[in-house]
Amino acid sequence: MNEKDCIMLQYLAEEQSLTKAAERLYITQPALSYRIQQLEKDFGVSIIVKSSKGTRLTPEGKYLVSYAKKTLIELNKMKDHILSLRNEVKGTLRLGVASYYGLYKLPPMLKMFKELCPDVQFNVTSALSPEILELLHQEEIHVGVIRGDYPWFDARCLLHDEHIYIISKDDMDLDNLPNLPHIYYKEPRIKTMSSMQSPFSETIQAWWHERYSSPPTITMWVDSYETCKEMVKQGLGYSIVPGVFVTPQDGLKTVDLVRKSGEPIKRNTWMIYRESTLELAIVDRFVQFMKSQYV
Repeated sequence: MNEKDCIMLQYLAEEQSLTKAAERLYITQPALSYRIQQLEKDFGVSIIVKSSKGTRLTPEGKYLVSYAKKTLIELNKMKDHILSLRNEVKGTLRLGVASYYGLYKLPPMLKMFKELCPDVQFNVTSALSPEILELLHQEEIHVGVIRGDYPWFDARCLLHDEHIYIISKDDMDLDNLPNLPHIYYKEPRIKTMSSMQSPFSETIQAWWHERYSSPPTITMWVDSYETCKEMVKQGLGYSIVPGVFVTPQDGLKTVDLVRKSGEPIKRNTWMIYRESTLELAIVDRFVQFMKSQYV
């Protein structure tokens, strides 16, 4: 089983679909099916079972996927180590970044870093912060950028913070906020953390309970801050969003979220990594570059 086979098995596990896995591999479905059949012949076991609901892995298939993931991680570590022996800033830098950061902040940063280190290639995964943490725990990425104060017990660096705003089209009476229509941002559920609330949600709830004895009147549940903002622009209610999503051009009324103690509530963006990976020249140079841009 070679590196391509390991990647194939990983995609197959993630997609649970031959068609989607083949698309990610840029091959035809028959070609993918043929390679799976060859692996099944080599190992003498069935790897997948097809049904009307899609494709699922057999117990033997799940074991091979687990082995494939470990093999890919070890292969990447071996490649990193060989380059580090020469102390060369080259190779592939594997990054995991929160979706918003990946959309608005990361592209110019990578362009600048590429100009400084032209031999570096990038492998970027844009996802939710808990997913980035999981990738770092599994050593599938070198550096992560997350939004929010999630627990991480190795190296971290605060890149920036942002105020949290209550936004509305017109002036608000904060004392009457529980009676006003609230456009609520509903966070996606993460499989690995389905029973946990995000630090951001917990902070908002703590602020609310500090000030009000009754719950908000939620009239809309939406899955993006941009949608929250557009609903507010139409005068359909108020919302609570990170300040980075609001600009003066939006023409909205904003009120900073402040604790009763007078302390403003902010949302932090962190760069997180393992201290041990700084032994790799490519990681050390990128971390120092990011610190020079923010700290």
